[in-house]
Amino acid sequence: MLQRLSPAPADLLAAMQGYAPEMTALRRDIHQHPELGFEERRTSDIVARCLTDWGYEVERGLGGTGVVGRLRCGTGSRAIGLRADMDALPIQEASGLPWASAHAGVMHACGHDGHTATLLGAAHYLGDTRGFSGTLNLIFQPAEEGLGGALRMMQDGLFEKYPCDAVFALHNMPGLPQGQLVFRSGAFMASSDYATIRLRGVGGHGAMPHRATDPVVAAASIVMALQTLVSRNVDPGEMAVVTVGAIHGGQANNVIPDSVTLELSLRALNPQVRALLEQRLRALVEAQAQSYGVQAELDYRHGYAVLVNAEAPTRLATEVARELFGAERVTPQGAPLSGSEDFAFMLERVPGCYLLVGNGQGEGSCMVHNPGYDYNDAILPTGAALWAGLVQRFLPLNDAATPATA
Repeated sequence: MLQRLSPAPADLLAAMQGYAPEMTALRRDIHQHPELGFEERRTSDIVARCLTDWGYEVERGLGGTGVVGRLRCGTGSRAIGLRADMDALPIQEASGLPWASAHAGVMHACGHDGHTATLLGAAHYLGDTRGFSGTLNLIFQPAEEGLGGALRMMQDGLFEKYPCDAVFALHNMPGLPQGQLVFRSGAFMASSDYATIRLRGVGGHGAMPHRATDPVVAAASIVMALQTLVSRNVDPGEMAVVTVGAIHGGQANNVIPDSVTLELSLRALNPQVRALLEQRLRALVEAQAQSYGVQAELDYRHGYAVLVNAEAPTRLATEVARELFGAERVTPQGAPLSGSEDFAFMLERVPGCYLLVGNGQGEGSCMVHNPGYDYNDAILPTGAALWAGLVQRFLPLNDAATPATA
């Protein structure tokens, strides 16, 4: 256990460096023992044990393996939520590092180990100093990687049990300079929807195509027609992506199969564009199938929503970052991303801000979801200092109003 620090250190970042060895040890331990979505039992044990030791009220089991730590200080009436994701990915690690995954086929390839350690570092500091007045809710979420752990926690009553006036989360970003902080008010990350198209025709001999109804040709036409969903339907000023990621059909070069399946991913930064893509996809698939004499079945599944940052919380977090790190390390209105994030569901319920922290660039930098990726431990104090400074600004000891609640 580290020594108790002053409630109001003059240099928060310097103070947070004192917690860096602990954060690094936690991060590497979690990295070495990754767990997939809704299986984060060991990670949850670590989180719950740390928070309990540091004086937090702890609840486990929200969203299956989620953990929430609550710390009340002073008489402040406001509450802030900070969220970290805990799950790993089904990827075989190839980093060769001493702390590489000990579990075959599972690794922390997106940095959720670092996000968890960062929030734990801030939690330890704030538990030691208690330099705020109000309620701090720390949300350790399972299953961000496509399984919707945020929704599961909310369905289990997250914000009813732990009301928040604003919520915040961060994600590391390889390719950005180490410790660079990127914010954006408004739409920041895309929605993600998925579609399966099943085409059913009549199989036959490849030498006698006139006696078959070929779903392969229909599938090829649909793939090409899908390119017009964005190019001829979406305003050029808007972002949208339609990807055909898989086509399955047939076994032999002289056999016309009776069915073909296509798997699609669709993304947008505007809810109206998202709805337009679904509408036009349904119409296009039906018309194309009819023109080739095959039957079409479309299974359309809504995934994560567009992630939209609220203006006031984003402005407040940006101001705190500038004060801590200087304007040169802060990008106040970064470019939107086509990736998706289930923190979007929390932001639909509670205003807040999602931000990026540069994981580094150049030699040794590896993009997330890559077998060679590793979180940059040097940025752990950056994220933890931002969280601590944000809590102190949002929940000031005098309980004065902040821009985030104006």
